[in-house]
Amino acid sequence: MPSIESLPSKQLCEVYFTYVCKKTLPDKWKLPLSIEGIDQYAKYSGGPGMTDFLIHIKGLMPVPSPYIWEASTHELHGDTAKDIGKQVKEFCEKALDKFKQAHDMARMQAKFKDWKILSPCAIGPPGCLEFPKLKDQAPFSSWESSEKEDNAKAYAKAVVEGLSEQFDKWAGKVMCPGLPLYPAFIVYPGPMAPPTPCIPMPLLLYPSAMMAEVTQPKLKDAMVAKLASKVKDEDGAKLHVAIFDSIAFPISLNFLLWTVMQQVMNVMGKGPVPTFAPPYMPMGPVLNGDIISVPGHLAA
Repeated sequence: MPSIESLPSKQLCEVYFTYVCKKTLPDKWKLPLSIEGIDQYAKYSGGPGMTDFLIHIKGLMPVPSPYIWEASTHELHGDTAKDIGKQVKEFCEKALDKFKQAHDMARMQAKFKDWKILSPCAIGPPGCLEFPKLKDQAPFSSWESSEKEDNAKAYAKAVVEGLSEQFDKWAGKVMCPGLPLYPAFIVYPGPMAPPTPCIPMPLLLYPSAMMAEVTQPKLKDAMVAKLASKVKDEDGAKLHVAIFDSIAFPISLNFLLWTVMQQVMNVMGKGPVPTFAPPYMPMGPVLNGDIISVPGHLAA
């Protein structure tokens, strides 16, 4: 049973946030080597300037601790980066865990419908895949209410609604483009072909016109759009953009790998053989057949 997490999501998320987004706190910090820098230090740290700054230096160069980089090696900056970085790390990892769980639950319930079978080929129109909404799955539906702080609730809601919306767009346009899934139906010796499982084929061969909606930029933009405006306005460092971008990075990669490894199986096809007329025509192709639409087509 292939999971959507083929690559290590948490590690990819951390590397992307730390070294690609590279957020520094305080975000507008300037060293007290100028009048402006001294004034800024006195305002935010309460010290007299360069002398006090040098006393509290605890390292040679800034480091990420974790996720967030220190603006300088001053102990206050180190503590700020450490505390906020820890919160960001915990949120990103929780988001990735809950997404994986929600996707697995939705995948088990997914099913194809409205296929037409013409001899060995199956044709399904765009929208023939019923893929349950991610936001309706327990790990996602209960997440927002489980958070205590308003900001955490807003971020959780943005992730849930943003990811669910994009996956809905993709699933809503999935089609079956006439794949040769039922070779036994080319010439069937009987008046009616009984339910027969399809040949397993990768989900990637079932195209969707909205495949691009599950790419990193689209996922990030969807989550940013769902975040409350008040929360975005208060985030001067734009951490929310980096958070959603870093969450979208492993999800988009793993989605592509999942479509390659996920096999569409156990779609039971059946149908009549109109030319069956023994003894002159004791066999013939299945025409105008259909499928049994039950959950489990993406379960294996």
